[in-house]
Amino acid sequence: MTSNQTALYLQLNGSSDFVNDVCGIGNALVDVLSQESDEFVESAGVPKGSMTLIDEERATSLYAQMGAGIEISGGSAANTIVGVAALGATAQYIGKVRDDQLGAVFAHDIRATGVTYQIDSAATGPSTGCCLILITPDAQRTMNTFL
Repeated sequence: MTSNQTALYLQLNGSSDFVNDVCGIGNALVDVLSQESDEFVESAGVPKGSMTLIDEERATSLYAQMGAGIEISGGSAANTIVGVAALGATAQYIGKVRDDQLGAVFAHDIRATGVTYQIDSAATGPSTGCCLILITPDAQRTMNTFL
């Protein structure tokens, strides 16, 4: 750990006793997967099969237009920590979410895997990050990511 990461760990845990085998720090995201038509992807104005970074306003708008979806906690660091925990290690994750629907999904999902997640949700600031994944009938994934 770097000195900044150690200081953050101490602040969160109140002790220098590292009780977890691994601690991950990253962007807490919720993946929202939805089956959509080619026409929907085209009307969304993103190249089919691409990954595009989007802002909060665009994420809110696109999320409202999407059909029924599946929400799954994600983010590369969180996914890695969940994998480490599945292999039997004790693991902790540090990543900020907002006190909103997707933030509650993220906190629930990561805790359900046995990962220690002690971060309080933010009452203000940007919404919880998400990756809105549009899946077309030919199984292409078009990802729209708000960090």
